Amino acid sequence: MISGFLEIFLLSIIQGVFEFLPISSSAHLILFSNIYELNNQSILIDISLHLGSLLAILFYFKKEIFDFKNNKNLFYKIAIGSIPIIILGYILYSLNIIHHLRNIKVIAWTTLFFGILIYISDKNKVLKKVESDLNIKSILIIGFFQMIALIPGVSRSGITITAGRILGFNRTDSAKISFYLSIPALAGASLLSVKDIFQQNIEFNFLVLIGIILSFTFSFLTIKFFMKFIRNFSLNIFVLYRIILSLVLFYIIYY
Repeated sequence: MISGFLEIFLLSIIQGVFEFLPISSSAHLILFSNIYELNNQSILIDISLHLGSLLAILFYFKKEIFDFKNNKNLFYKIAIGSIPIIILGYILYSLNIIHHLRNIKVIAWTTLFFGILIYISDKNKVLKKVESDLNIKSILIIGFFQMIALIPGVSRSGITITAGRILGFNRTDSAKISFYLSIPALAGASLLSVKDIFQQNIEFNFLVLIGIILSFTFSFLTIKFFMKFIRNFSLNIFVLYRIILSLVLFYIIYY
């Protein structure tokens, strides 16, 4: 058992850091909750963590996102690219199927397989630019790839960056597309949880505010670091991390 504030602090790190790195925040949240007995992991806390990450990405890309006059085409493409995961996510959530995927065996295999896929895709040549080549077809392809991220361990950031690299965008542009697409995804996850709050009559508490602040802080710092990192380095460090994590999980599962 760990204290309330420490628990929120650790959950905020996991959400804020791993949401935007290609190593899966949901997988780490599930693993963390299996290791420790959590007192405060509730729907409200989940919302606060997602909301903090959402506010961070809106703040970091505020010039691009809120300049609707000059970037309205980008806005439309983000909306279109988000349709597949919103539809599938709602279906899986409504049928309660998604909870059956939240186990360590699934995480172990997806962590390994999609880590290798990141490595392979990152070898692709750069052929396209977001400004001129991100059309409806490209954003829909990336959007369909993003649907796979509903499986824990895949990583929404990882699979969208992978799709971008497969299509020929460079790492920086692929990451930008991934971050843009995270906005509707995070908003959608929060809205689904809000529905549960009203149904279960859950009361607000101060830990929610702390969760938002901490998640915002860690998310913003992670986005800033990651954007600088991929301008100069490959994604190999994240691939290596995923392989090591999967091997540890396989050892726990099978030995």
